[in-house]
Amino acid sequence: MVKHIVLFQLNDELQGERREQVKQDFRNGIMALPEVIPFIRNIEVEFNVNPKEQYDIALYSEFDCLDDVKAYAVHPQHVEVAGIIRPYMKNRACVDYEIGE
Repeated sequence: MVKHIVLFQLNDELQGERREQVKQDFRNGIMALPEVIPFIRNIEVEFNVNPKEQYDIALYSEFDCLDDVKAYAVHPQHVEVAGIIRPYMKNRACVDYEIGE
């Protein structure tokens, strides 16, 4: 199994209600993906509650193998959802790692 963890830092210019709406729209879009991408084994999106940290959003997901992660990355539905946050993204960090069965 491969765990795919992504952290997103939003631009400082995105503030207030618009910032919260973008975050919620992204979460809703991601959480709908397992219905159309059957090889997603688990997925969740949460928002950072610690204002002293630089990243705003954490995405955690699980796949059977790295090839599934790669297929997820280019899947049209995922690309569409990623487009929600892309214009507002300052930084992104990602780690993919394997765990034993």
